[in-house]
Amino acid sequence: MDGMIYFNNVTKIYDEEDKGSRALDDISLTISAGEFVSVVGHSGAGKTTLVKMILADERPSGGSVFFESLNIHKLKNKDLTELRRRMGVIFQDFKLLSNKTAYENIAFAMEAAGKTEEEIASDVPHVLDLVDLGYKASHFPHQMSGGEQQRLAIARAIINQPELIIADEPTGNLDPVNTFEIVQILKKINNLGATVILATHNKGVVDSVGKRVITLEKGRIIRDDKDGKYVL
Repeated sequence: MDGMIYFNNVTKIYDEEDKGSRALDDISLTISAGEFVSVVGHSGAGKTTLVKMILADERPSGGSVFFESLNIHKLKNKDLTELRRRMGVIFQDFKLLSNKTAYENIAFAMEAAGKTEEEIASDVPHVLDLVDLGYKASHFPHQMSGGEQQRLAIARAIINQPELIIADEPTGNLDPVNTFEIVQILKKINNLGATVILATHNKGVVDSVGKRVITLEKGRIIRDDKDGKYVL
């Protein structure tokens, strides 16, 4: 497998007056294409900052982040937009469009990527079925449960067939049954070939995935287990 994501001695300091307070502290790691990686740690350990580095939502104070051979933080806006289209992001709070149906939420993501009406008509029902929401196509988010809304958010994230899925605490607002369903969908997406990075503090989620686990503590990597469990 080829290296997809590479962190080279990455440090992030939010408060320049407090050099001892580092959200990320000299992080180096490689994530290969096709991997399923859980990034774990207590609140404030640096999980979300690490995710934001990959999305270029934050810039490193030191070091570099690469997507394949591309230095993410040196890309021009046009090239960064192209790179982000190769990624799908799933958030804890769903970020769905409340005035659009399930079908329209996904179609909107396809329209933004320049897909044709024919492609939309073909692909949206397929991806709704993939996350077991075919019967909810005409429902608005407020008519759906939290678990259904998160499955819709996943469908929207994968509709343009991104190479990388980033899930930042995707089960944080869900009960155990819905959490299990979300994990199964993420594993299915990974089995279909996408790289998955899951940032979470949910021990049960990490243990049920049974893949590589990177543990952060105070911005540093303290464990990196190939077939890991959540250990803190």
